Amino acid sequence: MKLNSLAAVSLLAFSALVLTGCDQAEKSAQQLMGKAAETARQAIDDTHKAAEQALSDATGNIVGNKEKTADDDSEKTPGTSQEI
Repeated sequence: MKLNSLAAVSLLAFSALVLTGCDQAEKSAQQLMGKAAETARQAIDDTHKAAEQALSDATGNIVGNKEKTADDDSEKTPGTSQEI
């Protein structure tokens, strides 16, 4: 009888240790997931900023060329009306 009681107590103690270890593993996994999520968010933000900058640079050149063309056209228009 004492052997069965000792085995039962040992089994309960072992189970408690395993559960404690599982809780610690779960907490560690949650911390790692949180860090990974934050790193992913930061990478997405950095990529978004880089894409916005590239788009701004690309469209800035186009807009700059259109403005110069519009200025050139406005200069030609008054000259054309004076010639008539």
